[in-house]
Amino acid sequence: MKKYSSFIKIFFIAFASLLLTACVHDDKYDDPVLQDYQCKDLSATLTIAQVKALHTNMRYVFPEDSNEVMEGYVSSTDESGNIYKTIYIQDSPVNPTQGFVISVDAVSTYTKFPQGSKIYIELKGLALGTYGGLVQLGVEDANSVAQGVDAVSRIPEKLVPQRIFRSCSVREEIVPKVLKISEMAANQALLGALIKVEDAEFTNRVLCSTYAPDGVTVDRPIGQGWNTSANSYTNTAVVRNSGFAAFANQLIPAGNGDFVGIFSKFNSTYQMYINKASDLADMKNFPRLDGIATNPCVIDPSAYTAKTVAEVKQLFNGALTAINGNFLLKAKVTANDESGNLFKYIYVEDATGGIRINIDKSNLYQDARFRVGKEVYVKLNGLSIGDISGELQLGQPFNGNVGRIVETDVYKYFFDSNLPATPVVATERTITQLTTADVGRWIKIKDLQFIDGDVGKPYASGGVTNRTLEDCAGNKITLRTSNFASFAGAEVDGGKGDVYAILSYFVNPQNVGVYQLWIPKQVHADLDNPRCDGTVPPVYDAIYQDGFDSLENWTAVSVSGAQAWGLATFGNPRPSALMDGNRQVNEDWLISKKISLAGQKEAFFSFETDARFNGNPLEVYVTDNYTGNVATTTWVKMNPTLDTDLNAFAGFVGSGRVNLKDFLNKEVVVAFKYTSVVGASTTWEVDNFAVKGSK
Repeated sequence: MKKYSSFIKIFFIAFASLLLTACVHDDKYDDPVLQDYQCKDLSATLTIAQVKALHTNMRYVFPEDSNEVMEGYVSSTDESGNIYKTIYIQDSPVNPTQGFVISVDAVSTYTKFPQGSKIYIELKGLALGTYGGLVQLGVEDANSVAQGVDAVSRIPEKLVPQRIFRSCSVREEIVPKVLKISEMAANQALLGALIKVEDAEFTNRVLCSTYAPDGVTVDRPIGQGWNTSANSYTNTAVVRNSGFAAFANQLIPAGNGDFVGIFSKFNSTYQMYINKASDLADMKNFPRLDGIATNPCVIDPSAYTAKTVAEVKQLFNGALTAINGNFLLKAKVTANDESGNLFKYIYVEDATGGIRINIDKSNLYQDARFRVGKEVYVKLNGLSIGDISGELQLGQPFNGNVGRIVETDVYKYFFDSNLPATPVVATERTITQLTTADVGRWIKIKDLQFIDGDVGKPYASGGVTNRTLEDCAGNKITLRTSNFASFAGAEVDGGKGDVYAILSYFVNPQNVGVYQLWIPKQVHADLDNPRCDGTVPPVYDAIYQDGFDSLENWTAVSVSGAQAWGLATFGNPRPSALMDGNRQVNEDWLISKKISLAGQKEAFFSFETDARFNGNPLEVYVTDNYTGNVATTTWVKMNPTLDTDLNAFAGFVGSGRVNLKDFLNKEVVVAFKYTSVVGASTTWEVDNFAVKGSK
């Protein structure tokens, strides 16, 4: 009985906790209790305008013995989580003339400085700098000083109560300043203030999207004014939304009305931050400026004739076929572009089959409608179905065949079922069982292995790459991988296992149709079991890995030329090591730290490269006796695979395994040697360096 009573008590507490936490996303907040917080009334010596004027071309630091005090009214709130570690202020609660940004290393500042609070800032020891061209208040940053950069760090959390004080007597209602998008450039003094953009609407490019994907910050464009002759908005700006905001998973308003948010900018782009979604409650009016007469994000399935995937395919009449009927397809998303292996298309399926839908939009996986496992309604009227190299696909006409649905039309055709995502169940097949009815399906083929000739090679090298899978009876099928896939440079597994993939079809130039597999993620071809002949694939452990977040484990040696190895902000993923000879004579080495191969029976290293512009190839060397001088060291030249497409940065290419069998049980150093001549220099990016071994 005692145990039963304890269980009831625990259940009640848990249930009560759910009731309390379930309200996080309703965008309704209680006022913080302020009476226990420190408050202090001071006399301001400087206005916001005077403080900003102290910053010219480089940081301005207030002396530690300064008595200067600035005052302002808090225009922001971080209560919803959309604004992060920033307090925005303005010089008046009504009709402000100045706004300002205070960068603080603290969260939930709304509990101490809620919107409308009058605050005083003691400026001693604080500093003015810029981020994205926007002047802000923080503290001096040692790295920025060393690099000569006009930037400041956030005010440390423990320093905030010593420098920022809420008035004990004044809290006002902040009335948003009415500002047109066309007036933003002329009113940059208001950056940081709360503004209202009247008669505005989110553009059709983002209609029926959520504010932001989970954990991802995105821009949602907003328009004001309409140019009938150009069929476009007179002016647009950006609304910057955090994927950590309490309202991130809500749909953006579909109508027209008053937008209220914090006025900001990043470099030349004017942007706004939403304090809370309820500030946009007025954006519900129709018709919109672009002519949309009713909410386009809702659909009544009973008003349409339902079609299955198989029935949609039957609409194809042998050539590009326009779909004109009032038809609706309900299907589950089985694959999207999350890893980069699929590009601007998704696959959906129902009980009757699967089909590819082409959409001219990047990062489809970030759209709630296109997450794997989500059921989506597809309005078919106005789309077309066509045959691309033997595979039937949905989209809009392009060059006489089916192309991509333009981004501005996505809202017209795709509707969230508002059902939770559920696991996608693969249709199990063998290679010999595959038929054209399976094309477009998410399938599972058991007990496959990569052929001997592909083991040790990366999934993709230099472009879309074919690798061959086989079963234990010798039946083979092609696996295709894009060089833009996040796993393109990873080696294929050397064992046997089950492959989960989308089945596609391709009629080659010899007019022979072949089945092909596309895996959305590397884990979908996890082949670690013994191979068909019983061979157990060796397990390689990482001895050393470097994604080039820094060059602290590398030594850059410049033998000649003014250029040197450095870091690029882009990579796979970013950053990467970079060398650009600027069409001058250069010899530059990038030399790793010593890496021990003690106790290894097998070892190799691998990396990825991306290159552009004609010039000398990158050279790769290994030594076990680095003297500290590249000229007196005995180097062994290696022969890895390097990027050969120098016309563009077209994606990273895996090197394959570079065998270190001659260096087992030794300490090795790996070096990249770059050379260039006058008038010709290739820019080389290097990423994802790894040394692996097997004991």
